[in-house]
Amino acid sequence: MSMKYLRGVSTLKLDAEKCIGCGMCITVCPHAVFMIKERKASVTDADLCMECGACAVNCPVDAISVKKGVGCAQAVRNGLLKGTEPDCGCGDDGTCC
Repeated sequence: MSMKYLRGVSTLKLDAEKCIGCGMCITVCPHAVFMIKERKASVTDADLCMECGACAVNCPVDAISVKKGVGCAQAVRNGLLKGTEPDCGCGDDGTCC
């Protein structure tokens, strides 16, 4: 089962020109967001990204950027960890987007 968060809100960016195809992003990504194709990383589905930042931190050539721990993806994670509903405070009633 793959867990998608909110469509089109991920801050994940990959600069394929900088990528050297080392595969570290694949190794550290908990949601299989990346794959290697023709010796370069590519994003399989950005909506799978939970913005943990592991890929960016482990990329030796800084080809990946992501704002870790932001927005509704963080609220979903916090809710799962705490056993509560997601709450990022962006809704009028205090619920997540």
